[in-house]
Order: sequence, then C-alpha cells, then structure tokens
Amino acid sequence: MLNLLWEMAPCLLGGALIGRWRPQWIAPLALPLVRFGVPLSLMGLLLHGGINGSLFGMALLAVAAIALMLVILHLLSSGIAALGQPDLQMGSCIGNTAYFGIPATLALLPPEALAVSIGYDLGATLLTWSLGPLWLSRRDQAGTTRGRWRDLLGHLSASPATRGLLGALIVKATPWHEPIRDALWLPSRAVIVLALVVVGMRLGDIAARKLKSPGVDLTAPLIYKLVVFPTLMLLISLAFPLPGYARQALVLQAAAPTAISVLLIAESEQVNSARPAQLILISTLVALISVPIWGLLISPLNGTP
Repeated sequence: MLNLLWEMAPCLLGGALIGRWRPQWIAPLALPLVRFGVPLSLMGLLLHGGINGSLFGMALLAVAAIALMLVILHLLSSGIAALGQPDLQMGSCIGNTAYFGIPATLALLPPEALAVSIGYDLGATLLTWSLGPLWLSRRDQAGTTRGRWRDLLGHLSASPATRGLLGALIVKATPWHEPIRDALWLPSRAVIVLALVVVGMRLGDIAARKLKSPGVDLTAPLIYKLVVFPTLMLLISLAFPLPGYARQALVLQAAAPTAISVLLIAESEQVNSARPAQLILISTLVALISVPIWGLLISPLNGTP
C-alpha cells in the first residue's frame, strides 16, 4: 500500500502543479509519450511478465463486466439523478486502466498479473471507443456505421496497450527476445513514471479551468466507480476458475478512477464536459486511497487457485 502511494502520489502531484501553471506543456510531452514511450514500456513489461492465451480471455471478461454495469446503471437511473446522465454512467465503470490500473498492478501484484491488466485494458478500450459515442449520443447511428468502425479501428490502433502487445508478440517470436526483455526493463518502469506525471498534468489543467457546476451530485457515480464496480468484478471473477493474482488484477483495474477518455468522448459528442471532468479529478484523488485499500482487501485472493 505504501509502495503504491510512494510511486504514484508524487508523480501525480508534481504533474498537477506543472499542468496547472504550464498547460501548454501537456501536448508536447503527452503525444510522443503515448505514441512511442508507453507502448515501448508495456512491451518491455509484457516480455518480463510473460504472455499467455488468457490475455484475450481477460479482455472479454472486461467487456462483459463493463457492459453489465452499464445495464445496471441504466436500470437505476430513474431513482438516482446522477446515474441518469449517460456520461456519468460511463464514468461509473470505465476506468483509467492504462495509466493508473497498470502502475497499481506493478506496485501491488506479482509480474504475471501484468498480462491480466493489459488484457483488461484492451477489452475496455474496445468497448469504450465503440459503445461510448453511441451511449452518449443515444440517437440513430445507422447512417454513420462505417465512420464508427473507422473511428474504432483508429482508436484501437492508437491504444498504447494494442501497440505494446503487438510489439511484444513480434519480439517474442525472435531469437533475441531475452536480451531485449532485459534491456527494456528499467526504461519500461521509467516511462510509467512519466505517464503518471502526464496524467497529473492533465488533472492540474482540469482543476485550473473555470468549470461550470456539474448540475448533479457526483457522490453516486463516485461510489459506483470506486466501490460498487470493483465489488461486481470481484464477484464475477470468483465465478471463474482463475488464479488468485488474476482476480486481484481484475479488481484493481475495475477500481481505477474514471478514465480521461470519458471526457474526450463527451467533448467530441458535444456533451456537457463539466460533469466527467470533475468526476475524473475527484475519483483520481480518492483512488489514491481507495485503490491501496482494495489491494489490502483482496490480498487473501493470492492464495486461491
């Protein structure tokens, strides 16, 4: 728990201070980091932790869990005002798995859990960028199906998880994968630290904006994202014959704070961005405490088959 806070809190705080006063630095740092640094880092981490067939099974499990949670939130929307907003419904179950969940896995779980976390991130990315715009707009999209598929493929190809996985598979097929794996280990960890700084810069920029009131109480989405959804994922994982570390990784990914992609989709669909922006900011701050607590609560799972 202390290890996680020691690794993440200074990076996020330092990045937030930079982002608040120098928001113009975000794009020059974030673009090359996302395009090249993070995929290279994930490639090194995957080679170190191992690649197995369960990776894609974890992706399907993530898709099923998020879709189930969205259905539950939709059914509850008539009784809780905040859960009636499609953007907050997404924010209640789509987390920052790449830049928060994966560092949490590295800090709290054994190396073999990394492939589970990356599989979850792949599935969540697929669902977010395919269903997300449709879920927010809630209008007939029949005339734009081709464009939606093109956008989906573009987002998947740009995903750091997708690029990292592809690179790891290519290197794994070569006779030099072991020296490449060893050479990438330290740079991989360094890039994750820089990625956390960039996330902090984005949060600092959000905090510095003159945001309008979200118009609804964000307590319910916050509780559903950081408490209810990880609990649902725990129950789902217990229904399958998974190793203990896989269950732990799935729960930690589900416990990650609201993803910045929710804000990006809301802005692209011209939806009020104040709600997801504030939910991202608050959930990330609270997750610095809630995710380590989840790490302690699920630690007994490490002994399960």
